[in-house]
Amino acid sequence: MHDSVWFEVNGKPSVVVASAAFVDAAEAQARALGLPEVRRVFVPHPIQDATDDEMRAKADAIVGRLIEALTS
Repeated sequence: MHDSVWFEVNGKPSVVVASAAFVDAAEAQARALGLPEVRRVFVPHPIQDATDDEMRAKADAIVGRLIEALTS
């Protein structure tokens, strides 16, 4: 979250990507950092024990949302 806020404040589009388990924490952190509208995309939880193939599938599933978030 800190990095995305820094990039956004400096005019560089960014998107936070995190596990869905952290939706509330990301919202609170974005508010605390002064940029509640920072773009966020969440992947299904859990990710810690996901195989490489499962992680690729999770990434493939959100790539369109990432592009949309960066270009809208």
